[in-house]
Amino acid sequence: MTGRPGRAVRSGGQAGAGELLELVRSGRAVTRGALQQVTGLSRATVGQRLDRLFRAGWLREGAGGPVGSPLGGRPSITLEFDGSHAVVLAADLDTRHARAAVLSLTGEILAEHAGTLVVEDGPETVLAELGRWFGELLEKAGHPAAEVCGIGLAVPGPVDSETGRVVQPPMMPGWDGYDIRGRLSRAFTEHTGAPPVPVLVDNDANLMAYGEQRAGHPECRAFVLVKVSTGIGAGVVVDGSIYRGIDGGAGDIGHIRVGADALCRCGSYGCLAAVASGGAVARRLAESGVPAASGSDVRDLLAAGHPEAAALAREAGRRVGDVLATVVTLLNPGVLMIAGDLAGTPFLTGVRELLYQRALPRSTAHLDVLTSRLGERAALIGAGALVVEHLYAPERVEERLLALGV
Repeated sequence: MTGRPGRAVRSGGQAGAGELLELVRSGRAVTRGALQQVTGLSRATVGQRLDRLFRAGWLREGAGGPVGSPLGGRPSITLEFDGSHAVVLAADLDTRHARAAVLSLTGEILAEHAGTLVVEDGPETVLAELGRWFGELLEKAGHPAAEVCGIGLAVPGPVDSETGRVVQPPMMPGWDGYDIRGRLSRAFTEHTGAPPVPVLVDNDANLMAYGEQRAGHPECRAFVLVKVSTGIGAGVVVDGSIYRGIDGGAGDIGHIRVGADALCRCGSYGCLAAVASGGAVARRLAESGVPAASGSDVRDLLAAGHPEAAALAREAGRRVGDVLATVVTLLNPGVLMIAGDLAGTPFLTGVRELLYQRALPRSTAHLDVLTSRLGERAALIGAGALVVEHLYAPERVEERLLALGV
């Protein structure tokens, strides 16, 4: 989980410890000399600010770099972000199951658990159970709860990033406006005895897109991920940052009207999710006598090569591809990634058929249409990265260093 490239750094003697840490994490300046050159700070000032980061345990010295002078001399000592001084907890809620993990600050999964957790049981029950999972996972990973610096949570609904509360979520009854951050922080404390830590909440498709973009396509300036499971949602990453819209509603393509008469869970008729999601395909299979109740059941049937499931998944892909032609024309992304229960060959084939037929050639000339690389771990990795970027952003480093007394 390195820092995002291109973040502005104050110069003229103004760059603080946070900006220096950002330069090292992003790889833009990894020696003392390079930090002086980029920031304009004196050698002594760079040394003083680095010393605070060393005392906090956030930086360490790496191997010597190449000799900078043709006359020889000692190689420059490189600086590295020390990802071992803390860990992050992350969880990904779906409608009927969840996944949770302990991650290093660099994105490595140290311990993981997946199990049944029904979002319709409500936030009190679900978040209390996540707190219990977190306590068990920390024991499994061999890390004390005191090392946790933050928690990231992915949820299947629109989230106001300022408050961390879901806003009118069609698939999360009883969660609208609920204080998820506060309850999950308390659940963590109840099950570990550790003091409260920051909790960040975001939409699952957003965090999947963030994780996938950072892990596999860091140079892609416009990245779109579409999750097709029980519902349909999209995450958009532009210039390394999640694009959420003004109140977290960006990417909710599952509720675009497509002219059908099917009733959606949101209460409207004709939504894309009502006819092309994993849940919609499962209903059509069940109507024809094939046992299927959810997107995960469809995924299992597709893995087994079930012909009717494959045909319906391809048809669903064509419907989604028709909508994505507009998305691609509007955003001009470099990568369009399909993820979720239906992200297989039949669905992807259907998407491509309609996408390339309906979108202008210029919009797709430099577009890669791919399936997920991180799979079911994408949202976990994205949630962990979101926490790290939040806590180690330059504007928060100073207050955290002061709280540590360094």
